Amino acid sequence: MALRKTSYPEEELVASLKRNDRKSFEYLYDSYSAALYSVVHKIVREDEKAEDVMQDVFLKIWRYMASYNPEKGRLFTWMLNIARNTAIDAIRTENSRPALDDIDVAMDRAEAVANYQPSINTLDLRDLVEKLKPERKLLVDLVYFQGYTQEEAAQKLSIPLGTVKSRIRTALQDLKIFFAA
Repeated sequence: MALRKTSYPEEELVASLKRNDRKSFEYLYDSYSAALYSVVHKIVREDEKAEDVMQDVFLKIWRYMASYNPEKGRLFTWMLNIARNTAIDAIRTENSRPALDDIDVAMDRAEAVANYQPSINTLDLRDLVEKLKPERKLLVDLVYFQGYTQEEAAQKLSIPLGTVKSRIRTALQDLKIFFAA
């Protein structure tokens, strides 16, 4: 019986996933599911619904792995966007939306639930988001972790939509710089 790898360099993992290697997908699930579940649960707010959404998330990851382009971003970021968008879609079909919690409580909860142990080749998102200016960190939390649209975030914070868009764009640029450092 072959031992399952305990870590993969990201390039090797992506190549293996694109070949539809089942053991790589199991590794991916074991390594990332808790972190993704935390984000999904934060958006949908129900255990059963979050579990259903997670099934959809991993089906989409499996189905669309061939379209992942490492030049456009890290694997975790790509999967995080799939999870976020799938959770938002699930919420919108029920015509409800998540409540706004304190950003620090939400981030601490996500970190506590996640059993993902980042390696040198993966993105430690929490540390990078923590480096952002408070107004940018709040918008990243609202839009990427809690499922608000940019318009909803603008209404919630009583700021112009253009300001929300430019702060999010700047935050993403900052995160890219932080990651490269």
